[in-house]
This record gives sequence, C-alpha cells and structure tokens, in this order.
Amino acid sequence: MMPLQEVAAQMKVLYERVAGIDVHKDMIKVAIRSPGEKPWTRATEVLEFRTFYGVLQEVGRLLRRRGVTHVVMEASGIYTDPVYYALCEQDFEQVVVVNPAHARALKGHKTDAKDCARLAELFECGLLRGSYMPPAELREVRDLTRYRMKTVQARTSEVQRLGKALESAGIKPGSVASDLTGKSATAMIEALIDGERRGGVLADLAVGRMRTAGKLAGLSMALSGRFSEHHALLCRLHRDRIAVFDEAVDGLDGRIAGKVTRWQREAGLLASVPGFGDVVTSAWLGEIGPAPHQWFASHEKLASWVTLCPGNNISAGKRKHGRTGDAGTYIKPVLIQAAWAAIRTKGRLQARYSRLVRRFGGEKNPAAKKKAITAIAHTLLKIAYQVLKSGMPYQELGADFCTRRESPEQRQAYLERQLQKLYPGRTVTITIGPPEAALPPRR
Repeated sequence: MMPLQEVAAQMKVLYERVAGIDVHKDMIKVAIRSPGEKPWTRATEVLEFRTFYGVLQEVGRLLRRRGVTHVVMEASGIYTDPVYYALCEQDFEQVVVVNPAHARALKGHKTDAKDCARLAELFECGLLRGSYMPPAELREVRDLTRYRMKTVQARTSEVQRLGKALESAGIKPGSVASDLTGKSATAMIEALIDGERRGGVLADLAVGRMRTAGKLAGLSMALSGRFSEHHALLCRLHRDRIAVFDEAVDGLDGRIAGKVTRWQREAGLLASVPGFGDVVTSAWLGEIGPAPHQWFASHEKLASWVTLCPGNNISAGKRKHGRTGDAGTYIKPVLIQAAWAAIRTKGRLQARYSRLVRRFGGEKNPAAKKKAITAIAHTLLKIAYQVLKSGMPYQELGADFCTRRESPEQRQAYLERQLQKLYPGRTVTITIGPPEAALPPRR
C-alpha cells in the first residue's frame, strides 16, 4: 500500500497556503506550506511558539498576515482547546482538529517539526477530515455533565469504602439491604456510630418492606459484630463525604438544567425516547448536540463515532469476534444505562432484548445479556438520531414489531426449527388446513 506521503505528493493541491500545528502542553510547532520558488513546488517553514493564550492569538494573526487560509492540528486532549479557540477568533476558512490515528507518523522518523509539516501536507491534498467540535455553549453543558459523572463515580467509591469498613467490623447490612444509602441502612449506620451495638435494636430501625419477619431476623444477626470506635470514625468520615457528594450532584443538576433550557424543544423530543431521563438527555446534548444530522451524515456514522457498533474482523471469509471500540468514554455508558431502563417497560425494545439474549446464549449467560444490552443501546442511539432529525417524538411500535416484519415463510421456518429441537431425530410434518369456521358442521 502506498504511504500517505507519496499519495499526497502525487495529488493536486487543494489549498494554496496551509498551516499544520503539533500541539504540546508548553509548546507548539507550526509548519506553513506555501508555493515554492519554482513552478509545481511547495515550501515548508517550521516555527515554534509558547502556548500562552496571548501568544496563540498573535500566532493566529501572524498566519493570517502570511495568507494562510486553512489550519489543521492533531487532537491532543485538553491542550488542543486553547489553540483551537484562539485560531477561531481569526477569519480562517477552516480550522480542523483531526484524529491522530488518521495521520500516524512513520516509526523511527518522528519529530515535532515533521509531524506538523506532514499534517499540513496531507491536509492540503484533502487526505484528512476534521473531527466533530461542538460550539462553546454545548461545551459548557458537556463539561458540567462530565463533571457530574465523575462526581457520581466518586460517590460510588465512597459508598463502597463504607461497605468495606462495615465488613471489616463483621457488620453485614448489605447481605439483607440492597442499598447502603437507603433510609433503613442509613438509620442503622447512624445508630452504630452513635454507640448502639444491640442487633435487635438496630434491626428495629428498619422501615417499609424490610420489616418483614424473615428480614428482621436476618438483620438482627447481620448487625451484630465487633464494631469499635475506630470503625465508627471511619463510617462517620465516609458518611460525611457521601453527603458532600450528594450536595454536589444536586448543585450540578440545577446548573445543567439551566444550561439545557435553550434547547427545550430538542430535550422534549429526546425525553420521548424510552430510557431517556434528564441525566441521559443532558449528556446527549453535551456530547452529541441537538442536531447530530448536521455533523453526521447517518446514524451509522454516529454509531461508529460513539463506538456502539460492532467492529469488523473478517479474514479469509471467516467473521471473527469484533468488539466495540474505546471511544465514547462518556456518552456510551450513559446510553447503556438508558438501555437498562428502556427494557423494563413492555414494548419493542424489551421484546428485542429478549430475542437477542436467547440468540446470544440464554438468560443464564451473563455475556449474552451484555451483548444484548449493547445492541439495545445502539438501537436507542438510532432512535434518538431519527427523532432529532425528523422533529417528531418517538412512537412505540409494540412488542410484536419484530414479528410483524417477518414474512410467513420465515416465521414458519423458525417454528419448524423449534419443533426439531423438541423432538430430535424425528420427522416433523406440518399440515395447514382451512379455518375452523370453513369446516363443515359435525353430525
């Protein structure tokens, strides 16, 4: 296969003056590609600048004075943002951020100067495409939703530490209660911290369904252990941290809700999709935006960008296991969460989940459930894309949607296979007769 550099050398130059930028934390390299002294030649000049924002603004003005019309850079995480926005302040025709995987350096020939020059050379020939860069108002929502996710994860870690502290003391409320932060478990833990050690008294603090006779007896035994003052100190520290995280999540929810109000119509459309609550809707708007069809030509392109579609791994006509990619770090878990919520309601998605689980290995196979829920998340992504593109809310198609799409021949073949599984080694003959109403009356 011909290297990209050789392809670029043989292609027609699309842009006369292009700048390629290699971004690092404290320094950027800028390569300016312009027409050379001789006909059909190109000249490359490499400059180096610091990454202070004022310097980056001056770099943008310098490039415009030198006639540069297009700027391209590799994505370098958070270090890309100040460079990108400083350049967007100038009237360039295009400022593009590309995936580093699209312009890999040749092994053994990598320097910062070669990187930025190679980016400019490939882009001027049309061999690189830009990544999706949301506008500033969507980035604000994205930053808040991502921070909320990290805060929830930190709270979950603190709850797990609380459970470990109780386990080390021989206290096992988790064996009876499903949530250590529920009303009953919280009352019991607070009583333990305050000095109560009698299991029966602690179990009597349970409320609701935990007050059944069987659970009260189990709680009394689970709450008897070697809980000491040191364990009380640990539990108090963990409880205080959980309260801080709860308050932080509530504050973030309020701020996110205020930011999302400008896309009230799109948020309403997303809310019609099964499993899409306020958290999922806000995460979608922050990560993908209110109009994904403007950036992604089809829902297949969007699914590939989020990496919710299966990977291709075919060789010699054999299809091997193709796992999903690693991108979509923030939006993919949210869609998986929405998928688990969506299959709790009777309808098309629940029926499809059941069919996929049976196809992938059955209810007793955890891997089958994971594969099926990933497929449901993919379906939710496609539904949300079409809902936003059409401007029409989601309409439930019914649990028999997949069955209705099948032809009678396909359905009959499926039922015949099921009968063959029930009676292996036997011949199954199916006779289709007229309806009962058409039969002659019995004498």
